[in-house]
Amino acid sequence: MADKISGANFQDRRDFLKKTALAATVGLTASSLLSSSGCSATESAGAGSCRLTETNNVVLFQGDSITDWGRNRSKENTPNDSQCLGSGYVLLTAGALLDEYSNTKPIIYNRGISGNKVFQLAERWDKDCITLKPDLLSILVGVNDFWHTLDGKYKGTLETYQNDYRSLLERTKKALPAVKLVICEPFVLKCGSVNQKWFPAFDGYRDAAKKVAAEFKTIFVPFQSAFDEAVKNAPPQYWATDGVHPTVAGTHLMAKTWLKTAFGIKT
Repeated sequence: MADKISGANFQDRRDFLKKTALAATVGLTASSLLSSSGCSATESAGAGSCRLTETNNVVLFQGDSITDWGRNRSKENTPNDSQCLGSGYVLLTAGALLDEYSNTKPIIYNRGISGNKVFQLAERWDKDCITLKPDLLSILVGVNDFWHTLDGKYKGTLETYQNDYRSLLERTKKALPAVKLVICEPFVLKCGSVNQKWFPAFDGYRDAAKKVAAEFKTIFVPFQSAFDEAVKNAPPQYWATDGVHPTVAGTHLMAKTWLKTAFGIKT
Protein backbone atom coordinates (compact mmCIF):
# COMPACT_ATOMS: atom_id res chain seq x y z
CA MET A 1 0.00 0.00 0.00
CA ALA A 2 3.03 2.25 0.33
CA ASP A 3 3.58 2.19 -3.44
CA LYS A 4 5.19 5.26 -4.98
CA ILE A 5 2.63 7.77 -6.27
CA SER A 6 3.26 9.59 -9.52
CA GLY A 7 2.75 13.34 -9.83
CA ALA A 8 0.12 12.75 -12.49
CA ASN A 9 -2.34 11.16 -10.08
CA PHE A 10 -4.38 14.28 -9.39
CA GLN A 11 -4.79 15.10 -13.07
CA ASP A 12 -5.60 11.45 -13.76
CA ARG A 13 -8.37 11.60 -11.18
CA ARG A 14 -9.99 14.52 -12.99
CA ASP A 15 -9.67 12.67 -16.29
CA PHE A 16 -11.55 9.66 -15.00
CA LEU A 17 -14.48 11.86 -13.90
CA LYS A 18 -14.91 12.99 -17.50
CA LYS A 19 -15.16 9.37 -18.60
CA THR A 20 -17.62 8.32 -15.91
CA ALA A 21 -20.77 9.84 -17.38
CA LEU A 22 -20.23 8.29 -20.82
CA ALA A 23 -19.34 4.88 -19.38
CA ALA A 24 -22.40 4.91 -17.16
CA THR A 25 -24.71 5.79 -20.05
CA VAL A 26 -23.37 2.95 -22.17
CA GLY A 27 -23.61 0.59 -19.22
CA LEU A 28 -27.25 1.51 -18.61
CA THR A 29 -28.16 0.50 -22.15
CA ALA A 30 -26.35 -2.80 -21.80
CA SER A 31 -27.86 -3.48 -18.41
CA SER A 32 -31.35 -3.76 -19.88
CA LEU A 33 -30.25 -7.13 -21.25
CA LEU A 34 -29.29 -8.49 -17.82
CA SER A 35 -31.57 -10.72 -15.79
CA SER A 36 -31.96 -10.71 -12.00
CA SER A 37 -28.69 -11.45 -10.26
CA GLY A 38 -29.94 -14.29 -8.09
CA CYS A 39 -27.97 -12.79 -5.20
CA SER A 40 -30.65 -11.79 -2.77
CA ALA A 41 -30.57 -9.11 -0.09
CA THR A 42 -33.19 -7.08 1.68
CA GLU A 43 -33.97 -3.62 0.33
CA SER A 44 -32.33 -1.98 3.33
CA ALA A 45 -29.33 -4.30 3.04
CA GLY A 46 -29.51 -5.42 6.65
CA ALA A 47 -26.70 -7.37 8.28
CA GLY A 48 -26.55 -10.98 7.22
CA SER A 49 -28.98 -10.46 4.35
CA CYS A 50 -26.88 -11.71 1.41
CA ARG A 51 -27.45 -15.13 -0.14
CA LEU A 52 -25.98 -16.74 -3.26
CA THR A 53 -29.16 -18.31 -4.58
CA GLU A 54 -28.33 -19.06 -8.21
CA THR A 55 -25.76 -21.38 -9.74
CA ASN A 56 -22.46 -19.62 -10.46
CA ASN A 57 -23.27 -16.31 -8.82
CA VAL A 58 -20.23 -14.04 -9.32
CA VAL A 59 -18.64 -12.44 -6.26
CA LEU A 60 -15.98 -9.75 -6.76
CA PHE A 61 -13.65 -8.25 -4.15
CA GLN A 62 -12.15 -4.86 -5.00
CA GLY A 63 -9.77 -2.54 -3.21
CA ASP A 64 -6.12 -1.82 -2.43
CA SER A 65 -3.27 -3.89 -0.98
CA ILE A 66 -5.34 -5.26 1.89
CA THR A 67 -7.55 -6.90 -0.72
CA ASP A 68 -4.77 -7.59 -3.25
CA TRP A 69 -2.51 -9.33 -0.70
CA GLY A 70 -0.08 -10.85 -3.17
CA ARG A 71 -2.56 -12.26 -5.67
CA ASN A 72 -1.01 -13.58 -8.89
CA ARG A 73 -2.03 -11.23 -11.73
CA SER A 74 -1.45 -13.95 -14.30
CA LYS A 75 -4.13 -16.03 -12.55
CA GLU A 76 -6.69 -13.26 -12.12
CA ASN A 77 -9.04 -14.86 -14.65
CA THR A 78 -8.99 -18.17 -12.78
CA PRO A 79 -11.68 -17.67 -10.12
CA ASN A 80 -11.74 -19.68 -6.90
CA ASP A 81 -7.99 -20.34 -7.26
CA SER A 82 -5.75 -19.49 -4.32
CA GLN A 83 -3.30 -17.64 -6.58
CA CYS A 84 -6.15 -15.55 -7.96
CA LEU A 85 -7.51 -14.79 -4.50
CA GLY A 86 -4.25 -13.84 -2.75
CA SER A 87 -3.37 -14.83 0.80
CA GLY A 88 -5.38 -12.30 2.81
CA TYR A 89 -8.94 -11.90 4.06
CA VAL A 90 -10.34 -12.49 0.55
CA LEU A 91 -8.93 -16.03 0.50
CA LEU A 92 -10.42 -16.86 3.90
CA THR A 93 -13.75 -15.27 3.01
CA ALA A 94 -13.91 -17.00 -0.35
CA GLY A 95 -13.16 -20.35 1.24
CA ALA A 96 -16.07 -19.97 3.63
CA LEU A 97 -18.46 -18.94 0.85
CA LEU A 98 -17.38 -21.80 -1.41
CA ASP A 99 -18.00 -24.19 1.47
CA GLU A 100 -21.32 -22.68 2.53
CA TYR A 101 -22.64 -22.50 -1.03
CA SER A 102 -21.12 -25.63 -2.53
CA ASN A 103 -24.53 -26.48 -3.98
CA THR A 104 -24.62 -23.30 -6.12
CA LYS A 105 -20.89 -23.14 -6.88
CA PRO A 106 -20.19 -19.38 -6.74
CA ILE A 107 -17.45 -17.83 -8.86
CA ILE A 108 -15.16 -15.58 -6.82
CA TYR A 109 -12.61 -13.05 -8.09
CA ASN A 110 -10.10 -10.75 -6.41
CA ARG A 111 -9.14 -7.62 -8.36
CA GLY A 112 -7.59 -5.52 -5.59
CA ILE A 113 -4.44 -3.59 -6.50
CA SER A 114 -1.88 -2.35 -4.00
CA GLY A 115 -1.72 1.41 -3.56
CA ASN A 116 -5.07 2.15 -5.16
CA LYS A 117 -7.31 5.03 -4.23
CA VAL A 118 -10.92 5.43 -5.38
CA PHE A 119 -10.10 7.20 -8.63
CA GLN A 120 -7.63 4.47 -9.55
CA LEU A 121 -10.32 1.84 -9.06
CA ALA A 122 -12.48 3.87 -11.43
CA GLU A 123 -9.76 4.02 -14.08
CA ARG A 124 -9.82 0.23 -14.38
CA TRP A 125 -13.49 -0.33 -13.53
CA ASP A 126 -14.67 -1.50 -16.95
CA LYS A 127 -12.06 -4.27 -17.11
CA ASP A 128 -11.90 -5.17 -13.44
CA CYS A 129 -15.57 -4.89 -12.52
CA ILE A 130 -18.21 -4.19 -15.17
CA THR A 131 -17.08 -6.88 -17.63
CA LEU A 132 -17.07 -9.49 -14.84
CA LYS A 133 -20.77 -8.76 -14.18
CA PRO A 134 -20.62 -9.46 -10.45
CA ASP A 135 -23.79 -10.35 -8.60
CA LEU A 136 -22.15 -9.25 -5.37
CA LEU A 137 -19.44 -6.58 -5.23
CA SER A 138 -17.40 -5.88 -2.10
CA ILE A 139 -15.20 -2.76 -1.95
CA LEU A 140 -12.60 -1.81 0.64
CA VAL A 141 -10.84 1.47 -0.20
CA GLY A 142 -9.89 4.65 1.61
CA VAL A 143 -6.71 4.25 3.61
CA ASN A 144 -4.51 5.34 0.67
CA ASP A 145 -6.83 8.25 -0.12
CA PHE A 146 -5.65 9.69 3.18
CA TRP A 147 -2.22 8.08 3.69
CA HIS A 148 -0.81 9.30 0.39
CA THR A 149 -1.64 12.92 1.28
CA LEU A 150 0.82 12.84 4.16
CA ASP A 151 3.89 12.94 1.92
CA GLY A 152 2.42 15.65 -0.31
CA LYS A 153 2.37 13.47 -3.43
CA TYR A 154 -1.41 13.24 -3.60
CA LYS A 155 -3.59 16.33 -3.30
CA GLY A 156 -6.96 14.65 -2.82
CA THR A 157 -9.19 15.67 0.09
CA LEU A 158 -11.95 14.08 2.12
CA GLU A 159 -14.43 15.68 -0.27
CA THR A 160 -12.52 14.17 -3.20
CA TYR A 161 -12.77 10.73 -1.63
CA GLN A 162 -16.47 10.96 -0.93
CA ASN A 163 -17.37 12.41 -4.33
CA ASP A 164 -15.22 9.90 -6.19
CA TYR A 165 -16.75 7.03 -4.22
CA ARG A 166 -20.27 8.26 -4.93
CA SER A 167 -19.49 8.60 -8.65
CA LEU A 168 -18.04 5.09 -8.75
CA LEU A 169 -21.13 3.57 -7.14
CA GLU A 170 -23.50 5.53 -9.39
CA ARG A 171 -21.62 4.26 -12.42
CA THR A 172 -21.71 0.71 -11.08
CA LYS A 173 -25.43 0.71 -10.35
CA LYS A 174 -26.23 2.12 -13.77
CA ALA A 175 -24.19 -0.54 -15.51
CA LEU A 176 -25.20 -3.36 -13.15
CA PRO A 177 -28.54 -2.42 -11.58
CA ALA A 178 -29.04 -5.81 -9.92
CA VAL A 179 -25.63 -5.95 -8.23
CA LYS A 180 -25.58 -6.22 -4.43
CA LEU A 181 -23.04 -3.90 -2.86
CA VAL A 182 -20.94 -4.42 0.25
CA ILE A 183 -18.99 -1.36 1.38
CA CYS A 184 -16.20 -2.05 3.87
CA GLU A 185 -15.04 0.47 6.44
CA PRO A 186 -11.42 1.62 5.98
CA PHE A 187 -9.49 1.07 9.19
CA VAL A 188 -6.15 1.57 10.94
CA LEU A 189 -4.62 0.61 14.25
CA LYS A 190 -2.51 3.00 16.31
CA CYS A 191 0.93 1.51 15.79
CA GLY A 192 3.68 1.26 13.16
CA SER A 193 3.12 3.83 10.40
CA VAL A 194 -0.03 5.16 12.04
CA ASN A 195 0.72 8.06 14.38
CA GLN A 196 -1.08 11.14 15.65
CA LYS A 197 -0.81 12.80 12.23
CA TRP A 198 -3.60 10.48 11.10
CA PHE A 199 -6.16 11.80 13.56
CA PRO A 200 -8.78 13.11 13.59
CA ALA A 201 -8.56 13.49 9.78
CA PHE A 202 -8.66 9.77 8.97
CA ASP A 203 -11.85 9.34 10.97
CA GLY A 204 -13.55 11.50 8.36
CA TYR A 205 -12.77 8.92 5.67
CA ARG A 206 -14.37 6.17 7.73
CA ASP A 207 -17.43 8.35 8.23
CA ALA A 208 -17.56 9.16 4.51
CA ALA A 209 -17.54 5.46 3.57
CA LYS A 210 -20.38 4.82 6.00
CA LYS A 211 -22.32 7.79 4.64
CA VAL A 212 -21.95 6.60 1.04
CA ALA A 213 -23.01 3.10 2.07
CA ALA A 214 -26.16 4.54 3.65
CA GLU A 215 -26.94 6.61 0.56
CA PHE A 216 -26.79 3.54 -1.67
CA LYS A 217 -28.44 1.24 0.90
CA THR A 218 -25.53 -1.18 0.86
CA ILE A 219 -24.30 -3.51 3.54
CA PHE A 220 -21.59 -1.79 5.59
CA VAL A 221 -18.84 -3.93 7.14
CA PRO A 222 -17.54 -2.22 10.34
CA PHE A 223 -13.90 -3.25 10.25
CA GLN A 224 -12.72 -0.41 12.50
CA SER A 225 -15.24 -1.36 15.17
CA ALA A 226 -14.07 -4.96 14.99
CA PHE A 227 -10.43 -3.98 15.49
CA ASP A 228 -11.33 -1.52 18.24
CA GLU A 229 -12.87 -4.43 20.13
CA ALA A 230 -9.95 -6.72 19.32
CA VAL A 231 -7.34 -4.41 20.88
CA LYS A 232 -9.04 -4.90 24.22
CA ASN A 233 -7.64 -8.44 24.15
CA ALA A 234 -4.28 -7.94 22.41
CA PRO A 235 -2.20 -4.86 21.45
CA PRO A 236 -2.56 -3.17 18.05
CA GLN A 237 0.65 -4.75 16.71
CA TYR A 238 -0.89 -8.18 17.18
CA TRP A 239 -3.57 -7.32 14.61
CA ALA A 240 -1.59 -5.12 12.18
CA THR A 241 2.15 -4.73 12.64
CA ASP A 242 2.41 -1.49 10.66
CA GLY A 243 -1.02 -0.25 11.69
CA VAL A 244 -2.47 -0.73 8.20
CA HIS A 245 -1.84 -4.25 6.88
CA PRO A 246 -3.36 -7.00 9.02
CA THR A 247 -1.39 -9.87 10.50
CA VAL A 248 -2.61 -13.47 10.25
CA ALA A 249 -4.85 -12.81 13.25
CA GLY A 250 -6.08 -9.55 11.74
CA THR A 251 -6.79 -11.23 8.42
CA HIS A 252 -8.95 -13.85 10.12
CA LEU A 253 -10.77 -11.16 12.08
CA MET A 254 -11.55 -9.34 8.82
CA ALA A 255 -12.91 -12.48 7.17
CA LYS A 256 -14.99 -13.31 10.23
CA THR A 257 -16.41 -9.79 10.39
CA TRP A 258 -17.19 -9.69 6.66
CA LEU A 259 -18.92 -13.09 6.65
CA LYS A 260 -21.03 -12.30 9.72
CA THR A 261 -22.03 -8.86 8.47
CA ALA A 262 -22.82 -9.73 4.86
CA PHE A 263 -24.08 -13.32 5.14
CA GLY A 264 -24.69 -14.02 8.80
CA ILE A 265 -22.05 -16.77 8.66
CA LYS A 266 -20.24 -17.32 11.94
CA THR A 267 -16.75 -18.83 11.86
